[in-house]
Amino acid sequence: MEQTREEEHAPAAVYDRIGIGYKKVRLPDPRLAALIRQALGGARTVVNVGAGTGSYEPHDADVTAVDPSQVMLDQHPGPRKVKAGAEELPFEDGAFDAAMAVLTVHHWRDPQRGLGELRRVSRRQAVFTWDPGHRPELWLVEEYLPEIREMDASRFLPLAEVAEALDAHTVLPFPIPHDFTDGLQTAHWRRPEAYLDPAVRAASSTFATLPASVVEPAMERLRADLESGAWHRRHARLLEQESVDYGYRLLVAGES
Repeated sequence: MEQTREEEHAPAAVYDRIGIGYKKVRLPDPRLAALIRQALGGARTVVNVGAGTGSYEPHDADVTAVDPSQVMLDQHPGPRKVKAGAEELPFEDGAFDAAMAVLTVHHWRDPQRGLGELRRVSRRQAVFTWDPGHRPELWLVEEYLPEIREMDASRFLPLAEVAEALDAHTVLPFPIPHDFTDGLQTAHWRRPEAYLDPAVRAASSTFATLPASVVEPAMERLRADLESGAWHRRHARLLEQESVDYGYRLLVAGES
């Protein structure tokens, strides 16, 4: 049966397609892990919504992993795994000390409802997301793939809307270090050659969603600019920086 457009871009459909090999590229970064662990406030029971392979879950808590993609759940090492969407969590009110959601809200069919579910099933919430209104944007978007801008603007809720839906009391910026180990789209801002690797691109839902007819010519332009030295001349100052704030934020809500 042919998929509808909505089904094709649903979280399960996207990650059933790109999830294989995801764990090899998306390695949890200890600096972000420490920030999330602090935000969870020593919770003993945690539900990780959009859990994927279990990145950033606290090792000293009882974690229940929730994900709509069986491909992702099969890579999750934990003993408690539930196949479900964020919008209908199969748990009682206040079932967990805390809920966490890491770079997943933009994949939910109904983000507002999903965020409401986080609040319903937990007493504390920690949500790591990206602000589509933040500038500067990644050079990759501005110079090679402006199509990403439109796609991300349609997927990500403005930060203010996420904060309001959660009733967040804390918003923490997370500048991306130049040696960030989690291969999300922005991770390689000082390592441009990484974007030429199909395995790196395959672990990004944005790259995986864009057609090859758009991505491949852009990567050829990047390759040419790297070989000629044009990219390095344009970004000499960027290469001197240790980290850049590209709009990633950790929102904390609920009981402190």
